[in-house]
Amino acid sequence: MARLLSLPVATLRSWNQRYGIGPRHHRPGRTRYYTSGDLAVAIRMAEMVRAGASPAGAARAASMILEPTPTPGDTAPVIDAAERMDIAGLTSLVSAHLVHHGVCDTWNRLCRPVFHTIVERQVAGEGYIDVEHVLSWAVTTSLHRGIPPLVGSGHAPRLLLACTEGEQHLLPLEVLRAALAEQRCAAVFLGASLPAGALADALDRRTREGTVVLWSQSSDTASRDPIDAAEARGATVLLAGPGWPRTEYADGRRHLVSLEDALAAITDRDPR
Repeated sequence: MARLLSLPVATLRSWNQRYGIGPRHHRPGRTRYYTSGDLAVAIRMAEMVRAGASPAGAARAASMILEPTPTPGDTAPVIDAAERMDIAGLTSLVSAHLVHHGVCDTWNRLCRPVFHTIVERQVAGEGYIDVEHVLSWAVTTSLHRGIPPLVGSGHAPRLLLACTEGEQHLLPLEVLRAALAEQRCAAVFLGASLPAGALADALDRRTREGTVVLWSQSSDTASRDPIDAAEARGATVLLAGPGWPRTEYADGRRHLVSLEDALAAITDRDPR
């Protein structure tokens, strides 16, 4: 196992003692044999630690491989946990889907339908803004725990993700960052409401050029300023979010219409 994972034997022993990552059916005094399930967990643990996750967080996520595979698109338990403000249960459900089904499937078949249901109840006057915020927090937390940012090779990633100034809807870019990480494509997410000047500074720190994905949820936050700041530095701008099509800024620039579209556009360009 140590040779297979390119790890010291002492590390495997430490993982086994501290986190239970190792032969689950070992009896004292007997040889430690790894089953195929034990092997899958250890490989996942090693991958996540190398990607930048803490050992404790990696162990928690890797162990979910051994749990029953959740039914894709089973939204009822997620809605129920969100309504009850059961944060632990909610993050566990989302994390399990991420482990077994990946980011795209979890987002498209679980999270988006749940958010759609929540919005319908908001429109019906049932409130549910608190439920939406709890779910957003749980999804973001699960993404950070299960798919941490990639450990770089010493060079800053040339792919930047940012929300336009005034834009607070950052979850779609959190999802994109994680989906890219699954494909070993590194990105820097600059967060919500980024001024154009700050985007320019970030590009200058990365010797300019590269690729920038700009998210705008509504035409009120769609702005030409960050586009100009990025293109003046030789960067390729990709527009994401429903705010862009209703403006003239989308003319001549690629507008990403889905998570899959964004992944295809970015990985084809290979901005690392």
